[in-house]
Amino acid sequence: MSEYKNSNYQIRLPIIITVAIAAGILIGATFTDKPTVVQNDLGKSMQKFKEVLTLIDRNYVDQVNTDDLVEDAIEHMLTNLDPHSAYIPVKNKVAANEGLQGNFEGIGIEFNIFKDTIVVVSPLSGGPSEAVGLLSGDKIIRVDGETVAGVGFTNRDVQKALKGPKGSEVEVTVKRKGKKEPIIFNIIRDKIPQHSVDASYMISDEIGYIKVSRFSATTYDEFKVALEELKSNGMTKLVLDLQGNPGGYMNHAINMVDEFVPDDNKIVYTLGKQKRFNSQAFADRKGLFEKGELIVLVNEGSASASEIVSGALQDNDRALIVGRRSFGKGLVQAPMDLSDGSELRLTISRYYTPSGRSIQKPYEDYEDYSKDLIARFEHGEFFSSDSIKFNDSLKYETSSGRTVYGGGGIMPDYFVPLDTTMTSAYLNRLFTSNSMQEFTFNYVAKNKDKLNAMRYEDYYQNFSVTQTMLDGLVKTGELNDVKPDFKDLNKHKDLFKLHLKAQVARQIWNNNGFYPIFNQTNEILQQAIKLFDEAENLDRTKM
Repeated sequence: MSEYKNSNYQIRLPIIITVAIAAGILIGATFTDKPTVVQNDLGKSMQKFKEVLTLIDRNYVDQVNTDDLVEDAIEHMLTNLDPHSAYIPVKNKVAANEGLQGNFEGIGIEFNIFKDTIVVVSPLSGGPSEAVGLLSGDKIIRVDGETVAGVGFTNRDVQKALKGPKGSEVEVTVKRKGKKEPIIFNIIRDKIPQHSVDASYMISDEIGYIKVSRFSATTYDEFKVALEELKSNGMTKLVLDLQGNPGGYMNHAINMVDEFVPDDNKIVYTLGKQKRFNSQAFADRKGLFEKGELIVLVNEGSASASEIVSGALQDNDRALIVGRRSFGKGLVQAPMDLSDGSELRLTISRYYTPSGRSIQKPYEDYEDYSKDLIARFEHGEFFSSDSIKFNDSLKYETSSGRTVYGGGGIMPDYFVPLDTTMTSAYLNRLFTSNSMQEFTFNYVAKNKDKLNAMRYEDYYQNFSVTQTMLDGLVKTGELNDVKPDFKDLNKHKDLFKLHLKAQVARQIWNNNGFYPIFNQTNEILQQAIKLFDEAENLDRTKM
């Protein structure tokens, strides 16, 4: 991904990932415009709140910060509504919105922290750091004269130091291999794009693959470019990967579906308390891929806008949905600016798939809701579809009469269990300690000329991870306090080799080099490739 970040990602951690998803799906499907706040007659309640706050301010035994009390009251109030209405304080607003904007403002580097030192993994193409001459491997030792090496800087500290408004200047001092003296760069910050289409490539002569990580302000445009390029390369069948996609802007989900279904097909509709929040969306233009087999991949981390896409394509019998039951978020939030610059993200409607399904899972018990994915894992749902029970009162039909269910996520047409053989505790520790990233970064630095001289096809087919590389990874782990586990390594040696090969490829060929290798561990994708005959049968059922 072209974004300014630490590269700790892409590893099989099913239980930990489940916890992170359960805690982190807050974005959801949102409107792109901001409705005005309607002032209702709340005089009595407001007067009571004002009285209490005034009494506390005047009479409480200790000094209090009334601003903090108000913010705490707002946050507590929203927890009594639903799990996705949220209050964003002024200080957090920029960071909270960056993931949806499709860009951020900063110096434009991908970095990592190795041995308490910030290392430039890559200056982003076209960004201000590349323009001034920052290079991969540069170690950032000072920012605006302040020492940042060896002082315990975290990823958040780095972002706080290097991000900033477009047009502002930051002085960055780096130590470069082969140079005795530090080099000072004065960098003018700029807008840096964040891509939400992580990868697009041809799996075979016929099958194309697109992975979308979220629905941001640039997602639809990125998606169209990827789709057109794959078509120009001869694609007649497509895998759309929405695994782990937490959602985002609803209109981009609608536009994506419109590329797949004929005119006048219903895509989604919403119902709220106020009529102005009721809407219906239909396909209204000639799509780029209305014909051809389509498979959509989902899992327990696919939420909101991802469920709009998969639900619409399933209800219209346009795509075969493959994977595991999706998250189950069918509430729509609208961002509302408050007078002090903070933001309220308020749930203003529910969305429904074309057949009338509400995908929202129950949320009466907030604690149960937050632990739902953990409960699914422990209940065995990730391993067997037989453990999933749907209420017959929530039974619906697709356009051709196939049975689908509402009440909690999109149930795939073809279930794929979680493959626990593709996990390794030792490998996980090497990732979380940054040892994998550090080793592959150093390996690429030493072998960059040889790797750059290779064609990706040659690398993919012929590059082999050697025992020397594995030994080097183990040693790097030891230097980062990761105790070797040779039993685990020998048992999962092929998995270790695959991850090493994928990480090296990413540094040379970016995500389009990484994913074709890494996706060999993607059990849902590997199964989906075998199911295009079933995807073709969906079209036949509508004839």
